[in-house]
Amino acid sequence: MSQTSSRKPVLSRRSLLSALGGTAALGALAGCGVPAAYVEPGDRAVTDESAADKKLTWANWPLYIDTDDDDPNRRPTLDGFEKRTGISVDYAEEINDNDEFFGKISPALMNHQTTGRDLIVISDWMCARYVRLGWVQKMDRSRQPNVAEHLDPLLRSPAFDEGRLHTVPWQSGITGIAYDRRKLGREIRSVADLWAEDLKGRVTLLSGLDESFALLMQGNGVDITRWTPHDFHQVCDQIERQVHRGQIRRFTGNDYTKDLVSGDVLACQAYSGDVIQLQADNPDIRFVVPEEGAELWSDSLMIPDRARHKANAERLIDYYYEPEVAAKLATWVNYVCPVPAARDVLADAKDAETAALADNPLIFPDSGMRDRLAIARDITSTERTEFARRWNKIAGL
Repeated sequence: MSQTSSRKPVLSRRSLLSALGGTAALGALAGCGVPAAYVEPGDRAVTDESAADKKLTWANWPLYIDTDDDDPNRRPTLDGFEKRTGISVDYAEEINDNDEFFGKISPALMNHQTTGRDLIVISDWMCARYVRLGWVQKMDRSRQPNVAEHLDPLLRSPAFDEGRLHTVPWQSGITGIAYDRRKLGREIRSVADLWAEDLKGRVTLLSGLDESFALLMQGNGVDITRWTPHDFHQVCDQIERQVHRGQIRRFTGNDYTKDLVSGDVLACQAYSGDVIQLQADNPDIRFVVPEEGAELWSDSLMIPDRARHKANAERLIDYYYEPEVAAKLATWVNYVCPVPAARDVLADAKDAETAALADNPLIFPDSGMRDRLAIARDITSTERTEFARRWNKIAGL
C-alpha cells in the first residue's frame, strides 16, 4: 500500500471499501443466503496439467514485483524462475481492487468453472471470503519446503486459514500511525495521542472498514485476534465523538500521503510501506507501532478452484520463499518481508543502500515491534452488512 516516490513507484495494495451496496452483496453471497455459492472440497480440483503443460497464469497487483531498471518489462526474479524450471509464466497486473476482482471471477467460481488463472494475490480480509466459500484449493506443502521452513511465524495461522493451508503471504505490512515529527514538535506513542488538542483538524483515518477498525480497537486494549461486536461498536462511538468535535479532518484512501507531505495533516492512520517511500524525501516523517499494538496484514497467494496448473503454481510460490529470492524482491517492493531469513541475505550485500534495508524495522520488524503486532480476526459475512452500514455512515461513504 503505497503511493509513488522519487525512487520507485508503488501503488496501493489494499482496496478501499466501496459503497454499502457492494459490501452487502458480498456479505449475502458469502453467507447462507446463497448456499449454491459454496463449493464442496470434492468439486474444487480438476486434472492437473502441470507435468505436460509447463506454464501458469498469475494475476497480481500493478507494480508489485521487481523490474529491471533499464527494461520495466523484465522481472528479474520471475525470469529466474522461468529459466530454472522451464515453466512459462503469463503474469497479468490485472488486480486493482479486491472487490472489483472478486466480482470479475466470482461467476466462474460459484458455477464450478475455471477462472483462467492458476494463481492470484488478494488481501487477507478478502481471502477469508474465498476460503469460507471453498473457492481456493488446499496447497501441498510437501511441494513447498521453503514455505514450510521460512514463513514468518507471525503469519503462519490467521483465524480465517488456520495453518495457512490455502493461502501464502506474498507481502505483508503494518497499519499504524504516521506523523511529521518536526512539524508536530513531539512524539506520538499511542492511538489516544491522535485525539490531543494540538492535532484538532489535523488528523486523518482510513476510510475502508477492513483497513481501519483493527488499529482503533487496539487503542482500547482489545485483542484483535478475537474482537467482539461490542468492541466494534465501542470504537464507532468514539470515532463519532471525534468527528463531531472536529478532531478528524477527513477519512481517506491512500491520498492521505498528500496531506501528510503538504502539512495539512500532522498525524494519520497509515501503512508502513507508504512511510518507507515518504521517508526517502522527508526523514522527519515517522511511523509508529503504538504502545497498544498495530495490525499486521498480508496480501496472499491463492490457487483458485479448477486451476489447471496447480503444481506449477505451488512451485512458483515456494521459489519466492527462498531467502535469496525473497531478499531480491524486498529490495524493490519495500513491504514487510514474510521471509525473515532474507534479512541475513541483505545484511551481507556489498551495496550499502541494500544492506541498510536489513536494519529497517518496517521491512524486518525488530523483536520489540514484533511483540506488538497481531493479525486481526476478519469480519464475518453475518457481521459485514451491519458493520459496513455503521462505519460508512461515520466515514461519509
